[in-house]
Amino acid sequence: MSERYNVQVTETKWQQYWQENQSFRAITDPTRPKHYTLSMLPYPSGRIHMGHVRNYTLGDVVARYKRALGFNVLHPMGWDAFGLPAENAARKSNTDPATWTYDNIKNMKAELVRMGLSLDWERELATCDASYYKHQQKLFLDFLKQGLVYRKEAWANWDPVDNTVLANEQVIDGRGWRSGALVEKKLLSQWFFKITAYSEELLQSLKTLERWPDKVRLMQENWIGKSEGAYVQFFVAGSEDEKIEVFTTRPDTLFGASFVAISANHPFAKKLAAKNEKLAAFCTECNRTGTSIVDIEKGEKLGMDTGATVEHPFDPAWKLPVYVANFVLVEYGTGAIFGCPAHDQRDLDFARKYNLPVKAVVLPEGEDPASFTVGNEAYTGPGKAFNSDFLDGLNTEAAIKTAIKRVEEVGAGKGTVQYRLRDWCISRQRYWGCPIPIIHCDACGAVPVPEKDLPVKLPDDAEIGRPGNPLDCHPTWKHVNCPKCGKPAIRETDTCDTFVDSSWYYARYCSASCEDKPVEKADMDYWMPVDQYVGGVEHAILHLLYSRFFTRAMKACGYIDIDEPFDGLFTQGMICHESYKDEQGEWLYPEEVKKNSDGTAVHVKTGYPVNVGRVEVMSKSKKNVVDPGQIIDLYGADTARLFVLSDSPPERDIEWTEAGVEGCWRYVNRLWRCVTEPKFAIAAPDEAAPASFGDKALIVRQMTHKTIVEFTQDLEGFHFNRAVARARELSNALDELDGSGQGDGFALREGLEMLVRLLNPMLPHITEELWQQLGHRVPLVKSIWPKADPALLVETSATIAVQVNGKLRATIQIAKDADKATMETAALGQEGVKRALEGLSVKKIIIVPNKIVNIVAA
Repeated sequence: MSERYNVQVTETKWQQYWQENQSFRAITDPTRPKHYTLSMLPYPSGRIHMGHVRNYTLGDVVARYKRALGFNVLHPMGWDAFGLPAENAARKSNTDPATWTYDNIKNMKAELVRMGLSLDWERELATCDASYYKHQQKLFLDFLKQGLVYRKEAWANWDPVDNTVLANEQVIDGRGWRSGALVEKKLLSQWFFKITAYSEELLQSLKTLERWPDKVRLMQENWIGKSEGAYVQFFVAGSEDEKIEVFTTRPDTLFGASFVAISANHPFAKKLAAKNEKLAAFCTECNRTGTSIVDIEKGEKLGMDTGATVEHPFDPAWKLPVYVANFVLVEYGTGAIFGCPAHDQRDLDFARKYNLPVKAVVLPEGEDPASFTVGNEAYTGPGKAFNSDFLDGLNTEAAIKTAIKRVEEVGAGKGTVQYRLRDWCISRQRYWGCPIPIIHCDACGAVPVPEKDLPVKLPDDAEIGRPGNPLDCHPTWKHVNCPKCGKPAIRETDTCDTFVDSSWYYARYCSASCEDKPVEKADMDYWMPVDQYVGGVEHAILHLLYSRFFTRAMKACGYIDIDEPFDGLFTQGMICHESYKDEQGEWLYPEEVKKNSDGTAVHVKTGYPVNVGRVEVMSKSKKNVVDPGQIIDLYGADTARLFVLSDSPPERDIEWTEAGVEGCWRYVNRLWRCVTEPKFAIAAPDEAAPASFGDKALIVRQMTHKTIVEFTQDLEGFHFNRAVARARELSNALDELDGSGQGDGFALREGLEMLVRLLNPMLPHITEELWQQLGHRVPLVKSIWPKADPALLVETSATIAVQVNGKLRATIQIAKDADKATMETAALGQEGVKRALEGLSVKKIIIVPNKIVNIVAA
């Protein structure tokens, strides 16, 4: 009898073996089929959390499985290491961002190693390292040459606390996504990536991403936001050539127009505000309100009549008032709209507030044109045009086309296609980011930094604690000579949005040791695209869209020949836990709470009652987090891995429970005992199969080989929880062997070996140890994935349900098409059936061949 399973010794042993033998090192080898498995790189916050455990376990299962299939697997890891959290932490701890970041990387790497991940650590990168951002600066200059980078003055979302520009997507309900401060509008000179050059291509290529979740493709499609419509010009009354241009997707509703609204930053608004103090004050107020689309939709619609009017494009005698409105943004469309209140809810709310006309011009099916009116809810659906002159009687689609044609005929506009997608503003006014490699010269303008001078490194002595951009405030760093004329000049003090760092890291992994260029073309041709990408759905829009743009831009620069970076995408669910509060309403950590059998809870130290909240996504703010390190200390990495794989489908949220973890720990130990403490002698490793097998042994062998097929299919389909269930079923079947039947020893060894091999991608440490215990010298990390014997996949037995008075009391494995007498005898011999029949007489036995035995007793 062997010793009890020592998880810490075993896991440390095999982690050292993998490291010493470079078991997961990937080398470009065009003679071998490749598989590139990648999990989204983490931000080095200091500690891994259970979300990391789930994400990286899922990717690791894929990597180990594909390696066992014979693929040359690339499975790297790095750190998304730039960003404001490091600056904020530096301010609080009186340290510098680099020290804070690299200390965190060291700690988190040690924790990831303890998870037993099959990572090629030789390719490790940190986006804050000059050896990485040197190449990012080179890509910036390459994109600039290709016309994919430009600088312009633009209105920006300004976070007054973090003192930086935010993308629209980083403004949540009008507040900065990190600071929570109310966002302001500010006009700044900023750098942009011309992502709109690929708007149509990014949209159409979504159709080719068949291994992406439908919801992610839909989210990207909506974000790109293709719409067909027309630019329509409203000439300013009393002016010869001044006009306000709007873009609309519903020109069929022009006859329902009752006003034109412009942004507070529209040129016409500025012109009028220069002579109108009240209007100027209103424009200023508009720039203080939230800037996100959600915030604008939820907020009160406010406007001010400018006193100006415009002519209707179809009837110059028809004048419409011009308002400045807080819900019109200069950066969207043309910064102006026409309002048709009857058929747009926002316009209707505005019209009701300012007593503007509401004229219905689209008639829903079944409505009477003489009586149809719009109350407090706009009608936005299709119908037939009415009250619309030459459009009357046309359905919506035909009316739109006819209206566009008439707009073009009268010289008041033109039909066009527009996208919601805007160019990507990458300028950020912060220190801890990749410096933009540009030098500003009064004589020469914006001059690219010569490639020989890359990287442009961050200064080590920047003052992080003072307000404003530390690079702009640095006394010497920004002062340089112009590379063209040699005169004094100024470095660009903006740094790159951190989304830039994570938009090409997957490519750098392929050529991590390349020093003279961002990537080697031969590496790109071999490894790209990523075959399986794993990460959170929170990155469904920005990160993935930006990465898709970057691949196309790198293709334009000759680095790569593909368009799409990620062939397959899997987005895992979140990990959830109960939340707890004490009597003062303060959040408590799970380890501070003791649960009672009746569901109530008390504080571990004080004994005072604790309020048990709902199950929510783990969050540091609510303290309902579990430390993976403590779980690994107690139960080992394999147990933690098994839990996140077995409890629910990986795309769904999972609830972390102590009972669930303990159940996984019990199974790990059961697996250990099955091999090290068998109930009877297992056949020797080289023992030949007997000429024949008893019924039980044959049934177990058939189930073993069926499990190989089904387990493999589950891994291919990301049904990891189903695969775990199949492994448990096979474990149960092996327990049925007692050594009395012919071939039981062989069937047990075969079943245990297959069970260990199948579970290896999920439980890599214990399965390697058990494989060795079973007498094998070549470790599983070098072994090939098992294949089922076709002869044993032929169904020769059936699983029969046995019921007593309609209630399930047992299941039996029996030869397929067994006669009724055999089925009766087998059913009546089951212990569960015997107990159910105590004190009763059997009245009737109903048998459905190969399916069920129902015993009627009274």
